[in-house]
Amino acid sequence: MKQTMNVTKAGTTAMCFCLIQATAIAGGPPAIEPAPEPTNDGDWCTWLSEKPGIFYKNSDNPWIQEFGLGGRFHWNAAYIQGNDINGYGFSDTHTEVRRFRLEPKLKFLNFFEAYASINMVDDATNRIAPWPGGRKLGWGYETFDQAHLTFDAKKAFSIDSVDGFKIKYGRLKHEITHEAWTSSKKLLTVERSAISNKVFGSALPTGFSFNVVKGDWDFWASIYSTDAITQFGGNTEFIGGWGDGLAYRTSVGYQATEDLSLRWDFIYNDADGKGGDDSLFRYKWVTSLSAVYDQDQWGLITDMIYGDNGGRNNGVLRQNRQGDFWGLVLMPYYWIVDDKLQGVVRYYYQGSQNAAGIRVYSRYARADHGPVVNTGINGGRGNEHHSIYAGVNYYLCGQNVKLQTGLEYEWLNTPGAGIDGEFSALTYWFGFRSYF
Repeated sequence: MKQTMNVTKAGTTAMCFCLIQATAIAGGPPAIEPAPEPTNDGDWCTWLSEKPGIFYKNSDNPWIQEFGLGGRFHWNAAYIQGNDINGYGFSDTHTEVRRFRLEPKLKFLNFFEAYASINMVDDATNRIAPWPGGRKLGWGYETFDQAHLTFDAKKAFSIDSVDGFKIKYGRLKHEITHEAWTSSKKLLTVERSAISNKVFGSALPTGFSFNVVKGDWDFWASIYSTDAITQFGGNTEFIGGWGDGLAYRTSVGYQATEDLSLRWDFIYNDADGKGGDDSLFRYKWVTSLSAVYDQDQWGLITDMIYGDNGGRNNGVLRQNRQGDFWGLVLMPYYWIVDDKLQGVVRYYYQGSQNAAGIRVYSRYARADHGPVVNTGINGGRGNEHHSIYAGVNYYLCGQNVKLQTGLEYEWLNTPGAGIDGEFSALTYWFGFRSYF
């Protein structure tokens, strides 16, 4: 092989020499091509979109097919001004490292995938005091966001009757409402709505989840342990046990047309708080119906929610926080400049049967605005809450890197508290979102 290459190289050199000589004899200098320009045009967007965190990929390897590392970094800034239920005005500024996560993923033995999402920052500077450890910004390992193992049953057992069948176990993201189903990497607003956060609650239960896909239909069935995570007073920050109560979830998605998708979610919480069970989900049951209409240039996202706060068994100890609750989210969006500049409007409403059955979101209406306001918004609880948000998203590199700005006005009715029983606030939002 080496000898052949040397012969070829010698032949090529001789050919070039002959061509140069022939050109010289013809009376003209040899033509010399200019050095090629560098091909690296600095297109870091392409680099990001091509999953640079995949270190190894080989579908022919029977042991390890893929290994990679992802991550996300999210940062918030906000200015809020408003009036509490006693008629006092307030204003405040907040900045927060919203998320910094590392996300290793491993595909192995042809049918398995292991995934983890690890929180690497804890920014407690905006939390309401007192808080364990104080109000500070801390870097380094904090806790797991998710950690689970997925088994591809369709592929393993060659099940041809369905298009997909996967079983997942571990510390799972609890998905209910379209806003919760949407990854934090791809939200159209800086933060989710308060009603979505009430039923989603960033809950990360230990459980099994089964997913079957057939044509335009997508079915989910899950069973969770209600063992609470550490930050809510539980006893685990990784994968919990099964010594507490159980919660049952089902979800059905349907792609009605090319532009319209529908989803129905339901969860029932069977925790026995009186018997000593943790109750990760602070309600008895909840259901939601979502619809997404996407017409390329514009679209509309809707969520309708109804549920029961439950009682002492579900960790809801005060009677005025129990009873039914409901909500509605409407979110139209429009591409002002295709794939670059997007306008978003969101209106949401949440209400409850009792005086304190719903709550405003902690970012940043319930943050620490001073000694008066801490007690002047009734803990952010009431029986009727409205919010109007209008914002613009600028996509520097698709969803991988984007800037978000928004203006949100919200008002809360909290009967039996304060002078007028109404809290209102105007928040100026800014968000930076990136992931790879």
